[in-house]
Amino acid sequence: MALCAWAALAPLALPSRDELFEIPNGTWARRMAGDKVEILPAEIHLTQGANDVLLLRNKDSVPQIFGPVLIMPGQSFRLPFETVSVNDFACTAHASGQMRVVVDAMPSAGWPRLKWRALRLWARAPHMFST
Repeated sequence: MALCAWAALAPLALPSRDELFEIPNGTWARRMAGDKVEILPAEIHLTQGANDVLLLRNKDSVPQIFGPVLIMPGQSFRLPFETVSVNDFACTAHASGQMRVVVDAMPSAGWPRLKWRALRLWARAPHMFST
């Protein structure tokens, strides 16, 4: 019970405001071979004041385009968001060629904050058990 109270009331403090998404090596080659590989979600949710910086890392062997930016192999691109907003970008790393970035408001204390923490934990759960 004390843990739930803490999760609902404690301020949000993350080790970094960056939300990292990596484009793995071989993505372009797999697409050219006809594989409809989905490496990035169609919609990314960020939270203003908590994790409001999108960090894209290109580990592929070819350049990738995100919005007006060309991300060369081995390079990273950081895009900070300062306002609550919905943003659509052209994205060559996404199978559809488009990606949406939604920046949500910081959840208020209580149930909204508890729900925010639970959803973040749930979204990361598959990665916690992978080898």
